[in-house]
Amino acid sequence: MKIGIDVMGGDHAPEAIVQGVMQAHSELAEGSRMTLFGDKEKTLAIMAQAGFDAAKVDIVHTTQAIEMGDHPAKAFQQKPDSSIAVGFHALAKKEVDGFASAGSTGAMLVGAMYTVKPVEGVVRPCIPTFIPQANGKLALLVDAGLNADCKPEMLYQFGLLGSIYAKSVLGIEKPRVALLSNGEEEEKGNMLTQAAHGLMKNTCGFNFVGNIEGNKIYFGAIADVIVCDGFVGNIVLKQAEAMYILAHEQGVKNEFFDRFNYEMYGGTPVIGVNSTVVIGHGHSSEKAVKSMVLQTENLIKAQLAEKIKVALNNTATNA
Repeated sequence: MKIGIDVMGGDHAPEAIVQGVMQAHSELAEGSRMTLFGDKEKTLAIMAQAGFDAAKVDIVHTTQAIEMGDHPAKAFQQKPDSSIAVGFHALAKKEVDGFASAGSTGAMLVGAMYTVKPVEGVVRPCIPTFIPQANGKLALLVDAGLNADCKPEMLYQFGLLGSIYAKSVLGIEKPRVALLSNGEEEEKGNMLTQAAHGLMKNTCGFNFVGNIEGNKIYFGAIADVIVCDGFVGNIVLKQAEAMYILAHEQGVKNEFFDRFNYEMYGGTPVIGVNSTVVIGHGHSSEKAVKSMVLQTENLIKAQLAEKIKVALNNTATNA
């Protein structure tokens, strides 16, 4: 298994990225190997200073980097030797089995859409995020920000994609899928959620349990997968991040709030595309990068794209 990592992406690149890579190395499964994309000289210098044997990884030298302020689509075309562009081309050619970066989210999405491309039948790929639960488990929120404007059929498919992810990665045998709304009753919600509810309530594609309100998403009693459009999902995500920051700044020592720390998860995958693509937080520390690498390995093992293809074929057959 080959795990591709962009060492030039992120606010603290390449130092934090390479440090995280070195920390992750000892925890990778036997047979897993990392391929690093970026400035080879800088990467080797950081490894040498840490006493790390560079022969344990593969390094593909690139001469360009896509900056956070660059226009994603233009940069992907105008910087063909950037670490992100070269990494995605390697992924498309199956030279690596997955690719992760803490760099430009926009460029990562452009790469996912135009190199490995969406799985046939997927209306729009989406990104999930973990929501810690008071019962010690994790729920999945999808979409967490990729699709701000959605149609009902997109929310329906987010439920299907999220259910596959929860089963394959979180190990939940029959994930409960709920639709985020302003009331539990079927008739509650705006036009989008009401129409989406109508599509979901009679589905055989996943275990739909109805609406869920915002004050119930952290308790684990109703849902394992929470569906919403990316506009709402990103607001929920940022609010959850703020809970951790506030608790930390006020000196609150609490295991539940600690689980809101993004460093524990490292990044979020783009689900619905034909390979494993993981987007890390732009502020990723070495700890977050380590988590990102290990999560990418787990997602490659889960073979999400293949399971999504099977589920979509079954849905089409049963339609």
